[in-house]
Amino acid sequence: MSQQELLTDVVATLQKLGIEFMLSGSHASSLQGEARATHDIDLVVRLTSRDVDPLFNAFGVDRFYLSKPAMTEAIQSRRMFNLLEATTGEKVDFWVLTDSPFDYSRFARRQQIDIGEVIVHVSSPEDTILMKLLWCKQSGGSEKQINDVLRVYELQAALLDQSYLQKWVLELDVQDLWQRVLDEAEPFIPPVSTSD
Repeated sequence: MSQQELLTDVVATLQKLGIEFMLSGSHASSLQGEARATHDIDLVVRLTSRDVDPLFNAFGVDRFYLSKPAMTEAIQSRRMFNLLEATTGEKVDFWVLTDSPFDYSRFARRQQIDIGEVIVHVSSPEDTILMKLLWCKQSGGSEKQINDVLRVYELQAALLDQSYLQKWVLELDVQDLWQRVLDEAEPFIPPVSTSD
């Protein structure tokens, strides 16, 4: 099973169960910037304990590995759990939506797009940039994350909500990383200036 087939299968399952989700991570940045290979699919999901059994039962044990205790713990602690496809080892990381203002903001701003055979909710380009800057900060300076941010910014600069970016750059305390992006980026179309 390819990553695209896995994404299609998982999204169809989430939609059938009425579980809200958002594609994020490198799949989102590949759609909004420059495509690159990634080892997993990152989905932010709004889950409660009532969703554990239906979600667990929706993925057959012959095709997938999914731990019910890991799901329960992730929902309680607002963390992440995985789904593994049995034959290829392809992986989906389910990131449980937290109560943080940024998580709520980015989840509310997700965008609907058509990816092949499936309609997917995807992180907005601004929120993809901000989340990758945050991951970079938390990991001690991942060049992969910075490169993803640069490519998204370069392609999307003229369309980005600069005031939204500035607000959350300050809130998330990623000013130094953001300044590096601004210094190194070569946008295809420069951003629209908001200061007059």
